[in-house]
Amino acid sequence: MSQNNSTAIAFHHVTFTRNNRPLVSNLNFSINRGEALILLGRSGSGKTTTMKLINRLFTPTQGEVLFENISTIQWDEIKLRRKIGYVIQETGLFPHFSIEKNVGLVPSLEAWKPKQIKTRVHELLNLVGLDPGKFASRYPHELSGGQRQRVGVARALAADPPVLLMDEPFGALDPITRLELQQEFKRLQQELGKTVVFVTHDIQEAFALASRIGLMHGGELVVLGTPNEFIKSQHPEAQAFLQCLKPPN
Repeated sequence: MSQNNSTAIAFHHVTFTRNNRPLVSNLNFSINRGEALILLGRSGSGKTTTMKLINRLFTPTQGEVLFENISTIQWDEIKLRRKIGYVIQETGLFPHFSIEKNVGLVPSLEAWKPKQIKTRVHELLNLVGLDPGKFASRYPHELSGGQRQRVGVARALAADPPVLLMDEPFGALDPITRLELQQEFKRLQQELGKTVVFVTHDIQEAFALASRIGLMHGGELVVLGTPNEFIKSQHPEAQAFLQCLKPPN
């Protein structure tokens, strides 16, 4: 099976089993170029497993995941992952590297010239709202949680990958910082046109950021649609999440 040109990633009958237990089962869906697909679900629903199948941290037990129309198992793992930015909750910054060195890591591995790396790093720090003159020479422990998360996003974008995976990146932040970063992320995604797959268990976050919402439940994708389509879903798990959108009496 192949993808059309508007498809960035496709799951074809994908099951992933660990210790004889399926963590995800029979996933069949496509992710469009330039969209923000939010994978929503409770803990243990399979959303992070689904994401890790994209950058080959996991390999399907059955079926295949296509990235740029090629099965992930046919990709060289390093080349695949350098086409995919990855942002996690704890940012994964190297504590002994300056912010400039953290953000420039992948370009340096790609053998970019030092001047080119510096230009790109400063461009990205500006893009995520961090003044390079103030932050480039600092170290992660000198930054707030929200600032570190911005650096994590900048690092994921450094080599200009077409796809960005984000695993509950704002989950550990206070509500005000979280809202600010959600708004900043939405601006960035619209400006850069990246294909984004974003994992969350927060329905409010999903509605704020999504082109489409994919609801995971028991390792299956049970709803996939726009926020307006999601609201109309009669699936019990969708209804349970929608209750969280309703303001208290």
